[in-house]
Amino acid sequence: MGLDLSIEWLTLIMFGSLLILLMAGLPLAFVTGGLACVFLFVLGDAQALNIVPSRIFPLMTNYQLSAIPLFIFMAAMLERAGIINDMFDVIYKVLGGIKGGLASATIIASTILAAMVGVIGAAVVTMGIIALPAMLKRQYDPKIAMGSIMAGGTLGILIPPSILAIIYAVVAEQSVGELFIGAVFPGLMLSGLYILYVTVRSYVNPTLGPPIPMEERVSTREKVALVSKMSAPIALIVIVLGVIFTGIATPVEAAGIGTFGAFIVAAIHRKLDWPTVREACITTLKASAMVIWIMFGATIFVGLYVLEGGQEFVQGALEGTGFGPWGILILMQIVLIVLGMFLDWVGILLLCVPIFVPIVKALGAASFGLDSPDDLVLWFGVIYLVNMQMSFLSPPFGYALFYLRGVAPDSIPMSDIFRSALPFLAIQLIGLGLCMIFPEIITWLPNQVYG
Repeated sequence: MGLDLSIEWLTLIMFGSLLILLMAGLPLAFVTGGLACVFLFVLGDAQALNIVPSRIFPLMTNYQLSAIPLFIFMAAMLERAGIINDMFDVIYKVLGGIKGGLASATIIASTILAAMVGVIGAAVVTMGIIALPAMLKRQYDPKIAMGSIMAGGTLGILIPPSILAIIYAVVAEQSVGELFIGAVFPGLMLSGLYILYVTVRSYVNPTLGPPIPMEERVSTREKVALVSKMSAPIALIVIVLGVIFTGIATPVEAAGIGTFGAFIVAAIHRKLDWPTVREACITTLKASAMVIWIMFGATIFVGLYVLEGGQEFVQGALEGTGFGPWGILILMQIVLIVLGMFLDWVGILLLCVPIFVPIVKALGAASFGLDSPDDLVLWFGVIYLVNMQMSFLSPPFGYALFYLRGVAPDSIPMSDIFRSALPFLAIQLIGLGLCMIFPEIITWLPNQVYG
């Protein structure tokens, strides 16, 4: 037999060494997988190594995960076809005449983009390249401009077809379709709160977001013509989400339809050529491989921890705090927010969700005023997605901050990018609070769709 350690020491050593290696700059996928194998040798015997294939094989054969490369490919094709540029151009000309209109246009474009893309980096980088110079040129306050790009970009993690929702559903053994439908209202609510914030700020202080000059504005007839130009990509989104929500197709089948549709949209925009397809394939391969490797590593790590009694230890520790069900839920959200400052979203999901979901189920639906256990797991799942949005904007390691740094002018210091994220982080916190206090925001639509 291997070394006998108490669960308290094991928790400290496992998660302590994980933190140290991540701070040393090693990639998450290989740190979690490597550490898991080391601890398997130290704690167990040759038999314990069986946990490796038994955790990885169900992931390799999971049908729902095949939606991930398909949705990433669809996003990459639409991005390469230049549709995002066209979309911003349309919304910008339609809304440019109002104060803060460009920031609102950026958030609306990002919301539509989120429904097409489901991948954060693409949205933040693309809007940073297109929208940031447009706003700075028209004397927008850089903080409002950068904040709206980053906040809008993070909506991709929440609004379906979100890649995070697919992985969450697989790990928590839940319906992807239900999660998608449950995330619609919270996503639109956050988008609305961002727009409300930039509009109010711009009306209170017009120097923050001045309207575009008269000579750049377009007539109503031109606006209608511009909007019709966007009909193909919008139709694609409606079809993809429509077949999921009506139950005609599973999310995987819908991803296949979306991928085929992306080829057609690219052809309509005269961008369907070999370099476009090749670039989209390479992007898909890189992004999918990263996600899958992290999943493999983290699932072995957590599997070992749960096997050694980690689940019961965490549950006992949370109950031992003396907090009620709401106190435990809030404590979980704080843990997720803190982890979000340092880890990436796939890692947090695979480390926390297998431990948190059974604890939430044990607390019971009645503790939170919900009608059924199904509502409880759906509600917690979407709250988790809303919380993960914050991890992208949280200094010091929020991904959106660094995506934007890569495309922002050198004259803007990193400290300004951090500061521009703070008001939007506060809005996300308000959104998280509203979803927790009013579960109907999440559960109403799925209950209408699925009865």
